[in-house]
Amino acid sequence: MRHALIERKLGKVDRVLDKAIDSAEMPGAVVLARMPREGEILEHVSVRGVAVTRPERIPMARSTIFDLASLTKVMATTTSLMLLAERGALSIDDPVARFLPSFAERDKAEVTLRHLLTHSAGLKPWRGYHETLLERERKKGEHWIGTPEAREWIIDSICRSALVHEPGTASVYGDLDFIALGAVVEAVSGMGLDAFCQTQIFEPLGMKDTFFLPLGEDGAPEDLKRRIAATENCPWRQRILWGEVHDPNASTMGGVAGHAGLFGSADDVMRFAQVLVDVWHGRSDLLPKAQLRAFATRQDLPAGSDWALGWDTPTEGGSSSGKYFSRNSIGHLGFTGTSLWLDFDSEAIVVMLTNRVHLVAKKSKFTLRAQIHDLVREAFDA
Repeated sequence: MRHALIERKLGKVDRVLDKAIDSAEMPGAVVLARMPREGEILEHVSVRGVAVTRPERIPMARSTIFDLASLTKVMATTTSLMLLAERGALSIDDPVARFLPSFAERDKAEVTLRHLLTHSAGLKPWRGYHETLLERERKKGEHWIGTPEAREWIIDSICRSALVHEPGTASVYGDLDFIALGAVVEAVSGMGLDAFCQTQIFEPLGMKDTFFLPLGEDGAPEDLKRRIAATENCPWRQRILWGEVHDPNASTMGGVAGHAGLFGSADDVMRFAQVLVDVWHGRSDLLPKAQLRAFATRQDLPAGSDWALGWDTPTEGGSSSGKYFSRNSIGHLGFTGTSLWLDFDSEAIVVMLTNRVHLVAKKSKFTLRAQIHDLVREAFDA
């Protein structure tokens, strides 16, 4: 009887997703949810809509690979820093300039990795570096976009930039913090961010469908490309983005960056989240437990901020996690329509991956995530 009630309630998830697809908020979605209850593991899978609408129509599948966008920040960059901190290669309170010497310029010598991880460093949150380099290409006939030189120029520009507020006095979410952190991972490890993540995170955790897609002359192989959800019809690249990163600065940097560029499937994101939960509860040693607990703790930097180290935590009254995730939860969103939330208390995990920027007919604030999270939790708690 209870299982029938749970299934009826979970049916609402599919209906809400279908309604969002019908109203052109997104072409498709994959939702995976899991929570233990009374000695069993409750699970739910929703696969709706299409992964690609043009240049051909490809149905969404559970195995579809998505441009994870800013989930890169936590799954790749934050986790890399956690591992490097555990190995003693760095401390979160080290000045950024210890690893990127030019970062000390323009009164930034005291900015620490902790500041960057909590978006409280004072860096400008975003800048369209691709626009500057496109203009340079147009005027001088030089090739910059996607080159190693463009990557170094962007990192150097961030390092030499001025602050917009004093470190630790405000928390303003942005990408430049994590572009710098990705460069720190590379400086400390002596490896490219993609290689470090592949060998130190994705392979050890058994994540077979998670990777960066460095830009090349031929793009993603055709068989891989057909597994990937397309994103928008890009005005400056003048093509539908399919098998290449959506974020303009990540693209300009060659597809590998600390803030965006990661691709992965819903099952791999779930696998990653389950490892975090298992490590937290002492059932796995694939990641360092003490570091995970430190990184998942709200930093109160500045006072009242909900940011942990790299991870977001539920904001009372207005979180994308919805109403039911406890204060002891962490999560993150991605601009392309992706999200991950996990609750260390209830061990509930919800992975929601969509291609909301792929040829949608209208702009949307995309408040769907909180609604889906609430429906899942209400069903599991029935």
